[in-house]
Amino acid sequence: MALLGIHKELLVWSSGSKFLAINTEENSEAGKSFVFDCSTASKKSQENDNKGDDGGSEEKGSDKILAFTFSSSGQYFSLTDDNKRLILFRTKPIWKCLSIRYVVRRCTALTITQSEDQILVADKSGDVYSFSIVEPQRPAELKLGHLSMLLGVTLSHNDKYLITADRDEKIRVSILKSPYNIESFCLGHTEFVSAVIVIPDHPKQLLSGSGDGTLRLWEYKSGRELQCWDLRELNDPKQKDNEKKFAVSRIACSRKGGHVAVLCDSFPAVHLFQIDTGTQRLEFKETVRLAHNSWDVAFDESAGLWVLQQNKVSTATLYRLREGHWQCAVEDPKLKTTVDILCNHWDMFQVSLDAESRYHNLYKSVFDNMAAYLLKKEERIQQQGKRMKGQLPESSGAKNI
Repeated sequence: MALLGIHKELLVWSSGSKFLAINTEENSEAGKSFVFDCSTASKKSQENDNKGDDGGSEEKGSDKILAFTFSSSGQYFSLTDDNKRLILFRTKPIWKCLSIRYVVRRCTALTITQSEDQILVADKSGDVYSFSIVEPQRPAELKLGHLSMLLGVTLSHNDKYLITADRDEKIRVSILKSPYNIESFCLGHTEFVSAVIVIPDHPKQLLSGSGDGTLRLWEYKSGRELQCWDLRELNDPKQKDNEKKFAVSRIACSRKGGHVAVLCDSFPAVHLFQIDTGTQRLEFKETVRLAHNSWDVAFDESAGLWVLQQNKVSTATLYRLREGHWQCAVEDPKLKTTVDILCNHWDMFQVSLDAESRYHNLYKSVFDNMAAYLLKKEERIQQQGKRMKGQLPESSGAKNI
């Protein structure tokens, strides 16, 4: 699993246990790149690391980075890894590790409040914990819990609402200061909700993606669904039955212009939409077909779309909107600098090339209990019939004697 994150001039690329931060600013005094390897970070003692909350043994994790996020100002950057570490960095004036803490369960997503005083971490057991940025020694605080695995967490732009998405198709909107108060549920997905994001230009609206292959637009405070796009029709319009499963792996929104990019797992294309300011609805613009499968997408400050591809020569590609269409900006100087740096660090992406999709195991298995019952019933009837036939010769023989 490889990830891409962008904040202004900073581009962060991660794969396996490492992340690479590239500063695209021309006159950067802090240097062009910074590399961090989670395998070099401090670890818990072996005895404590192998025990869960209930005292039972727990599978030992790797140092693979699971999720990361920037703060709104870009001053802070936080990540969580498979060894249940939560690592906080300061990015300015130079990159510096501020703290290494430990979460209760392995995390799936995290976000930082607009006030930049809390890191909110969602985990596999369905809980959200708050970690203080100002007081790193302060114990984590449990904010809320779901009955199933959490896959996404985000905040409204004023930090009033905490929005969480889980494996059981639910999106919950809670009040951050009192998370036991639930404002609404956004219900409609028929599979796990894999991505949620509040639209920067439209702070009252939420976009969500799911394993059911749909992209949905919500008025999240009321829980009202405004629009639904079936991405299966865009992914493969020639396929009539559309039975193939597509999970939305990433939704990216530009800071300006209302542009939306949607990436589906293991599918070499990016779907581009735009929010119409008049109707407040999504308008499909075009599908950019890619030469290779892609791991992630993100917009920069100038609404340029960066794509992280599974290819050494074109690991990074940049698209810009020109004359109404998204075109590859091959000659962009920032792209050229970035590609050169990524080529020198291609080894870090090797571990993600053949990695299994993180979404395959999230689909729920469907069991036809009635078919199994009828099959067993038929087997019992056949066995009874065989026993009856085996008893007939024996009884007739006894009469002849």
